[in-house]
Amino acid sequence: MQTYRVAIVGTGGIAAVHASNLARTDDRAELVAACDVDDARLQAFADQHEIVGRYQTLTELLAESKPDIVHLCTPPMMHIDQAIECLEAGAHVLSEKPPALSLADFDRLNDAKAKGGAQFSCVFQHRFGDASAAAQSLIGGSDFGRPLVARCDTLWYRPDEYFDLPWRGTWKAEGGGPTMGHGIHQFDLLLHLLGPWEEVNAIASRQARATSTEDFSAALVRFENGAAATVINSLLSPRETSDIRIDCEFATIELSHLYGYSTKDWTITAAPGHEDTVSSAWSGQPLERGSGHSAQFLAMYDALDAGLPLPAGADSARQTLEFAAAIYASAFTGQPVRRGDIVPGHAFYEGMDGEGRGTRVLASTARA
Repeated sequence: MQTYRVAIVGTGGIAAVHASNLARTDDRAELVAACDVDDARLQAFADQHEIVGRYQTLTELLAESKPDIVHLCTPPMMHIDQAIECLEAGAHVLSEKPPALSLADFDRLNDAKAKGGAQFSCVFQHRFGDASAAAQSLIGGSDFGRPLVARCDTLWYRPDEYFDLPWRGTWKAEGGGPTMGHGIHQFDLLLHLLGPWEEVNAIASRQARATSTEDFSAALVRFENGAAATVINSLLSPRETSDIRIDCEFATIELSHLYGYSTKDWTITAAPGHEDTVSSAWSGQPLERGSGHSAQFLAMYDALDAGLPLPAGADSARQTLEFAAAIYASAFTGQPVRRGDIVPGHAFYEGMDGEGRGTRVLASTARA
């Protein structure tokens, strides 16, 4: 098993989560460099985590430290350009969400990956708990049966002062509101469990927060396998929770947590007459490891060791980004959106605001 040289770009709050989780990877990673435009913050972060390489530009970091993997922990509007620079330099990228602010920007990764021979992955850590893997393997199988109905709720609370940072709550810097920046983790897990989505009907509004984006969205989704789901993303919910429920033919699977889960946060309920089969199928799975960044890091290293595509790689990350774009496109046009509809030339390919349509719709429906 190889030990990988890792660098972190951006040393804010989420970078601390990355650094602490890198320390839990059993020496699979060596944190060799950090980068931030704010030198005082950089020095404090590097001192805390005993990082030798300290840089104020990504270009210098790549040239001097030559990391195997770069973790992008910067604000959303910086992700895609920094990812391209890393990939072209031959460094693998693990980017915080969202991976890009538009499908057009995301598709720029293709040339960069080909040029540098490196891979891209997005931080979707909820996919990597043992219970998630167990649920994915059982949904659609003979023990749990076909998935029929599902719901996915990200009900969080962010007060007005949360948006005091100038880049928050804007289309230009975040690409959207809770659909892009908050609910994306939870509905990514739903897509991971249920497979390709087929069609989205959605609404979005600005109910209370003084932002230029939505603070709430809701979608009705049809999946290729026939399952139907609702997806709600909110920053208006004083009792915060993140929930997924999937009703299969013979079992209901529920996950209720906030920002991360362990096995105890999952509940499995059998249909009458299927108790023994369902219980045996679930308990027979390995269920020790909860979700979290370190679980994704280890899966990434295992894939690199084996010469395999990275988990949560570019193709699956794009499916999740396309789903977000479809929610916005449906909400702001009043029309259903099918997977594959948003292509070059489509108003929502270049940005989640749909060439200003979102701004106009939200302005016309905003509450006083």
